[in-house]
Amino acid sequence: MKPLLLKGKVAVVTGGAGGIGQAICERYVAEGAAVAVADVVLTEARTTAAALGAAAFPVELDVTRQASIGRMVDTVVAQAGGIDILVNNAAVFDMEPVLEITSESFDKVFAVNVKGLLFTLQAVARQMVKQGRGGKIINISSQAGRRGEALVATYCASKAAVISITQSAGLALIPYKINVNGISPGVVDTQMWNNVDALFARYENRPIGEKKRLVGEAVPYGRMGLPEDHVGAAVFLASSDSDYIVAQTLNVDGGNWMS
Repeated sequence: MKPLLLKGKVAVVTGGAGGIGQAICERYVAEGAAVAVADVVLTEARTTAAALGAAAFPVELDVTRQASIGRMVDTVVAQAGGIDILVNNAAVFDMEPVLEITSESFDKVFAVNVKGLLFTLQAVARQMVKQGRGGKIINISSQAGRRGEALVATYCASKAAVISITQSAGLALIPYKINVNGISPGVVDTQMWNNVDALFARYENRPIGEKKRLVGEAVPYGRMGLPEDHVGAAVFLASSDSDYIVAQTLNVDGGNWMS
């Protein structure tokens, strides 16, 4: 029988109720981990955790509120005995032409994608240092963090910040045997991309569905990514196989971006 790569580990996956986060939760449970499905919508977290069985449990988490982050850490430690793995996956998207960006839109995106990610990382890293057994932190960025796009300046900037935070935190935390790395997805067929498609339809005067079709056809692999395409990288970066990998962000995008 194939050994379980995460047996005995405790993982927290933010934004774990759907999309890439849900797929990672499913795979982590299959690899032997206890998984906290952390999401701002507790009912959805409960549904996802229930479907995964006894190894998963829901936790309410609003990453824009540090008190909520602290309660999440305390809840997971009380229920599972500690935290070994964090997947910082929670994110929001917005887009508009540069000349129309509002401070409200900017603040909304950065509150979740950058500030929320950083302070969740900080709170979990403090717990990992206290435990004294190291850990793995995986930040989900995007190909949007590798290059700018005319209509997506704020989101691109937020995901570039994720890559930068991954580098800085990786260097800061490796003395504690805490590996911080990232995953950079490309275009992924989730509900979020349906929302993205609708915004492109508005700003580029396209039919609904056309932008999604075009970006999928442009991927060298031949299609958009699926949430399941990212779970192998998430398991690898959470396992002991990646112990010597520090401060890197791995592109998982079907060949869309090379770096």
